[in-house]
Amino acid sequence: MAEALFIPKLGNTVEEVTLIEWTVANGAAVKLGQELLEIETDKAVFNVEATADGILHHGPFAAGDVLPVLEVVAIIGTANESWDSHQASASPAITAAEEIVAEAVAGSGQGEKDIAVAAPPTTQIESSERLFISPRARKLAEDKGVDLNALMPTGPNGRIVERDVLAYLEARPSASPVARKMAEEAGINVYDIAGSGPGGRIVKRDVELALAVETVPAPAVAAPAAVAQPPLQLPDAEVSERLPLKGIRGIIADRMGASVHTTARVTVVMEVDATEFVDVRARLKAAVGDSWDFAPGYNDLLALIVAKALREHPHMNARLAADAIEHLTHINLGMAVDTERGLLVPVIRDADQKGLRAFGTEFRELVEKARIGRALPDDLSGGTFTITNLGMYDIDAFTPVINLPEAAILGVGRIAPKPVVVEGEIVVRQMWTLSLVFDHRLVDGAPAARFLQAIKQMIEEPYLLLAN
Repeated sequence: MAEALFIPKLGNTVEEVTLIEWTVANGAAVKLGQELLEIETDKAVFNVEATADGILHHGPFAAGDVLPVLEVVAIIGTANESWDSHQASASPAITAAEEIVAEAVAGSGQGEKDIAVAAPPTTQIESSERLFISPRARKLAEDKGVDLNALMPTGPNGRIVERDVLAYLEARPSASPVARKMAEEAGINVYDIAGSGPGGRIVKRDVELALAVETVPAPAVAAPAAVAQPPLQLPDAEVSERLPLKGIRGIIADRMGASVHTTARVTVVMEVDATEFVDVRARLKAAVGDSWDFAPGYNDLLALIVAKALREHPHMNARLAADAIEHLTHINLGMAVDTERGLLVPVIRDADQKGLRAFGTEFRELVEKARIGRALPDDLSGGTFTITNLGMYDIDAFTPVINLPEAAILGVGRIAPKPVVVEGEIVVRQMWTLSLVFDHRLVDGAPAARFLQAIKQMIEEPYLLLAN
């Protein structure tokens, strides 16, 4: 009997992948564990290995196709078998048992070695039109009371995936608890009501108005015809190359656009005297560079300073939920890294609990995995605060984009010698410019400034790192 080859589950946050290429030809003999195709998530590249010995029969999938996790992409069987005959004998509908197993896998966080089902985690929703939705998306929609018919599917073949529900939740206005309770008691969807509060928030008077309007019969008026939006007209220009907005580039475009349009960004800039900091780093490099197999860098030292400052200023280690600001227990530092595949952000978990050597070792391992495209999805997610450094490119200061759902991001410029006044005399000092961008919805200006001041003090007096 043919063995199904499917896209494995890659962490808790990955719902779909892009097929990069088949590395073994259709009809070739393969061995158990042999690499057969390359797939790409929004963060890294992975190989899918053969699950049995036999003859490989490709499914109708080519490079560039976007596929859901657990999608069957090939079969491994005998020379007499084929993908078409296998598919013809298989039921096109997902059975209840398969759906239950897919749900369990989606919520378990198990790796691909633990998966024993080849059915894609797609559930058909009964309606006048056929809707397909992943289990994660369906659970989130049910928990948040989202009407599935209001969602815009972006998954393969018109499939609703988790990001579609998140996008809907992000776009809809907030509602006060009183308004939600009144609407629930009246049997209406509070989010169908236009809000008049700050930022379109739905408040009590909006529900009262909606209930009053319902009791008045509306006159018959012909609905206005929908006005079609014209496509964007680009001026004539000679194009040397087109780079499709897909894969990691598409993800960056979507997330950065969402950050700019949804956050209330404020930037505070501070110049820091890093003379002592530079000296400490030089001494550490000479003292432990050989025994540690790496020389501690400015990023390592700055990360430990930021982690300590976050522990002392927990309002900066936060995120915005639907109805509350959440201060987070763990300090997980994202460190932005430039790679050939684009900007990636490896995450050092519990950074405030690590010493310099442990932090530096883990950071370098994650950076290497990210640069060669072998970082796991969990290596690049779960951050609570991000540091991004452009100093190596002679940038003095810049305004980075907040990495949602985090509250803030620290932009780091170059360290450069400058003349400054110290105790009434002009001297040359190593000066460093830091830019803190924060979401004013979560943090006010004064607390954010105090946080940046704490970072400044520890850079100028590095011995404070030893204080508890």
